[in-house]
Parts: sequence; structure tokens; C-alpha cells
Amino acid sequence: MKATFELDAELFRAIKVEAARADRPVKEIVQEALERWLESREDEEDIRDAELALAEYEREGGISAEEFFRTIAAEVKAEYGSEGR
Repeated sequence: MKATFELDAELFRAIKVEAARADRPVKEIVQEALERWLESREDEEDIRDAELALAEYEREGGISAEEFFRTIAAEVKAEYGSEGR
């Protein structure tokens, strides 16, 4: 798909210079930059969602992963003994 963008002249010159240095077309450089920008936005959203989920978990009385696994290990040991049959 083709698109037309208006860029600052200095920015476009810098892109052309770097594209030439990398022996790559400007189109490829711009596409890569846009893909990276979208990925970073998705990463930011994932981090925000994880932080919100953790805050909710803590508000609701959740326990740390370390405490959870310690509890599970104690239950397994009580059920099966220390030999882990």
C-alpha cells in the first residue's frame, strides 16, 4: 500500500543519508521505524496492563510467587514425604 507523508526537510535528508550509508531504501527504513514504534506501543500497553493486574491482585490479598511455591512445596512434602515419590 502506498502512502504520502509530509516530513521536515532536515529529517528527510537525515533519513536519506542513513539509508544510503546502510545501503537500504528509504521506504524500508521508514517501514522499520513504524513497526518498531507500534511494537513499543504494544509493549507499553502490556506493561501497563500487567501493573494494573498486579495492583488488583495485591488489593485482593494475593500472595507473592515465592510464598505460593513455598506453600505448594510444603503441601507436597506433607502429602508425599521428603523423598518425592
